[in-house]
Amino acid sequence: MNIEKLIAEAEERCSSAFRAAEKTSLTCTERVLNAFAEHRISARHFAPTEGYGYDDAGRDALDAVFADALFAEDALVRPQIANGTHAIFLALSGVTEPGDTILSLTGSPYDTLESAVGIAGSIPNSLSRFGIRFESVPMKNDRIDFSTAGDRIRNDPSVKMIYLQRSRGYSWRKALTIDLIREAIEYVKSIRSDLIVFVDNCYGEFTEETEPTAVGADLIAGSLIKNCGGGIAPTGGYIAGRKDLIEAVSFRQTVPGCGKEIGSYAASYRPFYQGLFLAPHTVLQCLKSAILFSALFESLGYETMPHANDKRSDIIQSIRFEREEQMVAFMRSVQAAAPVDSFVVPEAWDMPGYSDPVIMAAGTFVQGATTELSADGPIRRPYTAYLQGALTYEHAVIAAKKVLSALITAH
Repeated sequence: MNIEKLIAEAEERCSSAFRAAEKTSLTCTERVLNAFAEHRISARHFAPTEGYGYDDAGRDALDAVFADALFAEDALVRPQIANGTHAIFLALSGVTEPGDTILSLTGSPYDTLESAVGIAGSIPNSLSRFGIRFESVPMKNDRIDFSTAGDRIRNDPSVKMIYLQRSRGYSWRKALTIDLIREAIEYVKSIRSDLIVFVDNCYGEFTEETEPTAVGADLIAGSLIKNCGGGIAPTGGYIAGRKDLIEAVSFRQTVPGCGKEIGSYAASYRPFYQGLFLAPHTVLQCLKSAILFSALFESLGYETMPHANDKRSDIIQSIRFEREEQMVAFMRSVQAAAPVDSFVVPEAWDMPGYSDPVIMAAGTFVQGATTELSADGPIRRPYTAYLQGALTYEHAVIAAKKVLSALITAH
C-alpha cells in the first residue's frame, strides 16, 4: 500500500468539500471580528479580577462578544463551568422547575448527561430528584419523528422544554444541520409557541455559517475546550440565548438575585478572547482533518459517517471496524502521533459517566480538548471510533500516515 499516494488521491477527491469549509470559516471569522470591534475589545478586558467580581469588564464584555458571535441576545461565558455536560445541566436546571418535562427529540442524550438528568438512576441533585422529567422520542433514519413528538407535545402540558442534541454522541447518525434544527423549531413552535427550545451545541459551533440561535433556538450551550475555545481556552463553558433565560441560568450558576453580577477570575481572560477569535479557523482545521480521514477510510472499504463529501454540522468523524483489535490499533496510532504523551499506550477503562469501557487517544495540550486531534469510543459492537479535532491540518495528515501503517500491521 502506497500511503502517500492514498492521501494525495483522497485530498483530490475532497477538494470541493475543503473549499466549502474554507468559505464557512471566512464568514464566521468576519462575524467574530465584527463582534470584537462592536464591543471595543482592548487589553484592559484581559485583566484578572478577584473577590466578588463586581463590574468585571473582561467578564461582561466576553459575554457580549460571545452573544454576538452566536446570534444570541445574551450569553454566560465562565471559566468555572467545568465541561460541556456542566454547561448543558446549568441550562436545563436553570429554566425548569419541579413538575416540568424536558422532551428530547433526538433520542437519548450523551452518556455523561444520563446521570445528571436522572436516566441512569436517581442520584443526589439530578433533575429527577427535583421532580423534573427527561423523556425522549427516538429518531427514525436520522430524522426527528415529528408525528410522535407532536402527539407528546399536544397531550402533555408538563412539557416545558424541547431538547435537541446537534452532534451524535456515541450513536451512528449524522449531526443535525442548521436546516434540520430550523425545521424542528418551526414545527414545535407551531404547536406551542411557549416551548423553550434548547440545543446542545457541543462540537457544532462554526461548522456552518450560522448557529441554532439564528433559527429560533432559545438556548444553546457548549464547552470552551471544544470549538469555541479555538484550542487556546484552558477550561470553561458557555450558555447563550434569550436574555431572560440567561438571567435564570445565571441564578443557577451563582446564586439567585446576584447571577451574572458576581464571579471573579484570578487569571487572564486573554485565552478566552483569543480562543474565540481563532475558533472559526481552528474548526476549519478540524473539518478538513475529518474529511480527509473519511475519504481515506472509505477508499479502504471501511464504513464512515459522514461520508467525505457530505454536508457537516459538527467536527466528529465516525469510523467502524470489524474487530476490536483494529479499533484499538487505530486509537494507539492516533496517540502515537500526538505532540503530548505520544509514548502512552491507550487502554480501555471504566470512564465515569459511561456504561461501557472507553478507549481514548488524547495527547493534547489541554486535557480533553476535542479541537486537538483525539479519538475515543466505547468497546462494544459495532466497534466505532469517533475522531475529532486537529489544530492543524498538517498534523492530521501526519497522523493519517501513522494510522494507516498501524492498520496494515493489525491486518
